[in-house]
Amino acid sequence: MGTQDPDRADTDEEPLDLTDPALVEDPFTAYAHIRARKRMVRGSVPGVDPMWVATRYDDIRAVMSDPRFTIDATGVPGAPVAHRTEQTWQARGMHRGYEKYLRAGIFDADGADHRRLRGLVGAAFSPRRVTGLRPRIETVATGLLDRLPDHAEDGVVDLIEHYARPLPITVICELIAVPEADRDRWRARSATLVAGVCGDELGDALAGMVDDAITLVDHHTAHPGDDLISDLLDPRHRDRLSPEELVALIVNLVVAGHITTVNLIANGTEALLTHPGQLALLRDDPTLMPHAVDELMRYCGPVVRALPRYALCDTTLGATPVKAGEAVLPIVSAANRDPAAFTDPDRLDLGRTRRLREHHLGFGHGAHRCLGAHLAHEEAVIALTTLLDRAPELRLAVDPRRLEHGTNPVNRHLKALPVRW
Repeated sequence: MGTQDPDRADTDEEPLDLTDPALVEDPFTAYAHIRARKRMVRGSVPGVDPMWVATRYDDIRAVMSDPRFTIDATGVPGAPVAHRTEQTWQARGMHRGYEKYLRAGIFDADGADHRRLRGLVGAAFSPRRVTGLRPRIETVATGLLDRLPDHAEDGVVDLIEHYARPLPITVICELIAVPEADRDRWRARSATLVAGVCGDELGDALAGMVDDAITLVDHHTAHPGDDLISDLLDPRHRDRLSPEELVALIVNLVVAGHITTVNLIANGTEALLTHPGQLALLRDDPTLMPHAVDELMRYCGPVVRALPRYALCDTTLGATPVKAGEAVLPIVSAANRDPAAFTDPDRLDLGRTRRLREHHLGFGHGAHRCLGAHLAHEEAVIALTTLLDRAPELRLAVDPRRLEHGTNPVNRHLKALPVRW
């Protein structure tokens, strides 16, 4: 009998349950076992067609940039291909009629449509523009920290609720000129969409955010100002965006534009407070902070998995044949801890990217690399720098083992981060 190639996936195996609590609670450990055992496995989510699951760095980097794979399921020639993202949202409780906003979003576009949408908003998130936002981000961070003692009970305060969450939502809402009185509602609905809830709670939150986005477009149409949405409504651009695309763009910017940053700040703070040696290095050398944020994004970044990619033709990923139309799900948290790509990957090393050209995939790769990566990185740098400057004695208020994570299998996040100020 011949021996089985360990790098070839076995299509007869029972598909991996991607909602398994072990994968949700500690994706770094759970996916590491899978990554060591098989190059590719089949995975499934209730109500969603099976997918290939990629856990190795080289495979994920390849599938994110290889032109043989597309993020747009409708772009696959031949038989219809089920859109896994749309199936997932439907299974979670998305109301009927809102699918069109998923299909119109920049995340699910590819090719010319993706370049068009990205080109319209790219300038707002350029490194130069983000640098110009730095003073405002610093002001917001300082103001939140000034008010932090007012929220403390017996010296303990939830750093997520009163710092990590309001900072990025304030910045993104200012970029698109959401009225200040409406921002708490936008923040709450956005948090619901990524909290792992299902049923009417999720469906109502998505519908409410879409309706709010439509109202925002109507307001900016009647009262244009100096903001991104008013610029996109300018006659020079109006014909380049459909109404559905503009609404989808707003929803995507608000949700993706702040949730990842919230959880990066929170996860990063927890990691620093539980690694006192690394925290001491950072306090001794604040110039490490930009490198530290990249290492935190690699080590404990919130993005567990990216959007599926669909094979445009029969091809091979690693040693696994992938047929045209089949979906490949990239597990980012597994790639960022792959020992084939990173030295001692399970160790937090804030000086790693200063010494080595090791590139994490926390912000994606290729044409779909996160549009707001520069902004998210800068916000995290400012948030952590300001926090450590203002709170030299900051420490966790509970045993780290008592910290609870949310149930969203896509985005790893803490429910709360109680600290002593």
